[in-house]
Amino acid sequence: MARLDRFWAAFAVTAALALPAAAQDTTADTVVATVNGKPITLGHMIVLRATLPEQYQQLPDDVLFKGILDQLVQQEALEQSMPDISKRDTLALDNDRRGYLSGVVLQQVVQGAVTDAALQAAYDARFKEALPQTEYRASHILVDSEQKAVELKAQIDAGVDFAEAARANSTDGAAQNGGDLGWFGVGMMVKPFEEAVLTMKAGEVKGPVKTDFGWHLIKLTETRIASVPTLDELRDELAAEIEAKAVEDRIAALTGAATIEKPGIGIDPSLLRDETLLDK
Repeated sequence: MARLDRFWAAFAVTAALALPAAAQDTTADTVVATVNGKPITLGHMIVLRATLPEQYQQLPDDVLFKGILDQLVQQEALEQSMPDISKRDTLALDNDRRGYLSGVVLQQVVQGAVTDAALQAAYDARFKEALPQTEYRASHILVDSEQKAVELKAQIDAGVDFAEAARANSTDGAAQNGGDLGWFGVGMMVKPFEEAVLTMKAGEVKGPVKTDFGWHLIKLTETRIASVPTLDELRDELAAEIEAKAVEDRIAALTGAATIEKPGIGIDPSLLRDETLLDK
């Protein structure tokens, strides 16, 4: 029994020696490769992995590790092979660095802006004092002449079903639904159409009404008081508004505090197309 215990103990030691370095002994500065003495670190690999498309990030760790390490080694070798960095390349690197770091700053701004309190405040500002809004459900028949609309109106007044008349005569996509346009609020329809609806009672048919689309016969089906959406329903929309405002405010504050001069304002804008300037 003692002999078996000694065997497993020896096996454990051998296995431990074969394992990679413990995580606590490894940092982002740990060198994973060198190319002509230039180090590539684990940190470089971690950052590159985070930028990969999702389908690549799902690959097994050992596959990713080898692939990323090989890519960084190849890139470093290719970079070192450049005898000179051109003006174009230097300017492109400047733009890349500026764009990346400005994006980091804006990401920090956005992350701190959207809080539960900010969302609630934005929601309250939109709806706290909002008056109840009426929604309308209407159907219409759209034709290309006033005479046709007048004839159809006479038929409907004489008892022809509005929906059947719409299916047979209306020239728009709502015809297959008997002209039903569904629910809509103020501001969602063209002005002449909306003005007609606002003066109608449920069940009433009005027309012809002229818009840029043609001649309409309109039937108001029913009205209702629009329900106020919940905060959860508007969470994404409000968050986007808060983020946009935070970004706008931060940019305004930074540019307002900076000393900014624009001596290039008078330059001929067409010079933007002159890439030969990069060779001078």
